[in-house]
Amino acid sequence: METLQKVALVLVIIGALNWGLVGLFQFDLVSSLFGDADNVIARIVYVIIAICGIINIGLLFKHDE
Repeated sequence: METLQKVALVLVIIGALNWGLVGLFQFDLVSSLFGDADNVIARIVYVIIAICGIINIGLLFKHDE
C-alpha cells in the first residue's frame, strides 16, 4: 500500500471514530478541537477526511497479492 493511501486510511479511521462518538454520545471531537462545525478550520478537516475516503475507494478494487 502506498504512503498516501496509508495516511488517508488513518484519517478515515479517525473520522469513523469521530462519527462513532457522535452517534453514541452526541460528542463531535473535531468540533470540540477546532471550533463549531461552521468554523472554517473544522470544515477543512471534514473536507480532508472526505477526500481521504475517496482516495481509499481504490482499496475496494485492489487484489491481494
